[in-house]
Amino acid sequence: MKLVTFTSGSKTSWGVLQDDRIADVGAVLVNYPDLKALIAADAFQEAADAVAGAALLPLADVKLQPVIPNPGKILCVGHNYESHRQETGRDKTEYPSIFNRYADSQVGHLSPLVRPAVSTMFDYEGELAIVIGKGGRNIPVESALDHIAGYSCYMDASVRDWQWHTRQFLPGKTFPGTGGFGPCLVTADELPDPTTTSVTTRLNGEIVQSQPTSDMIFTLPVIINYVSTFTPLSAGDVIVTGTPGGVGAKRQPPLWLKAGDRVEVDIPGVGLLVNEVIDEV
Repeated sequence: MKLVTFTSGSKTSWGVLQDDRIADVGAVLVNYPDLKALIAADAFQEAADAVAGAALLPLADVKLQPVIPNPGKILCVGHNYESHRQETGRDKTEYPSIFNRYADSQVGHLSPLVRPAVSTMFDYEGELAIVIGKGGRNIPVESALDHIAGYSCYMDASVRDWQWHTRQFLPGKTFPGTGGFGPCLVTADELPDPTTTSVTTRLNGEIVQSQPTSDMIFTLPVIINYVSTFTPLSAGDVIVTGTPGGVGAKRQPPLWLKAGDRVEVDIPGVGLLVNEVIDEV
């Protein structure tokens, strides 16, 4: 099942994506005001059953929002592909590098990414995102995949000069309008083995990043176990799992995003996230 958060007119709802239409299930299951509530209740079957009684809206007539607009946490993994670790010159580490994003930095599919006025070093990073279903602490590696509600595409765009002010990533990772998230949440049953897909980023139609998810240094179960040890995970939390090599900052000459660019994150079995770039005004 493919789930989306969307705005139609002045109303924000959630529903089930069916080709070029959305079943507005949120208007039927009013006990679940958003996808996070649905996920927390583990009510996916209830949502599937409600499709038949839901109004069908043309996808072209709505605005897709970030899949989970209100996650309690967005945790991102740095340098989680060997190709990206090598191009950045980072040392190998025993543990994953984790940093935060904020929910108000996110935009949905087909909404613009915003290059901040204070920077010209705006970079692309295509990634696989996981959304937590069943929360917990100290989640064992062996059962960690059971805690995933589903998967989505993420554009973890980076404001490099602000990221490089210190060795802490946060300032360059959470400017408004820099985190593309969508187009949909693909429930975990549709991708039982997340190591069988790949992450490809295209800039203006040209492939700039592409690598199988099986090449992650720290696997999804290891990441979930590690993160849940130092912070409780809750339904609707998002983990953005790292980007392959090929980022613009490490090209010669550097390849920075500019107004008018079109950037895509393509993950087979998960979706195609598309955003164009505009300048902050």
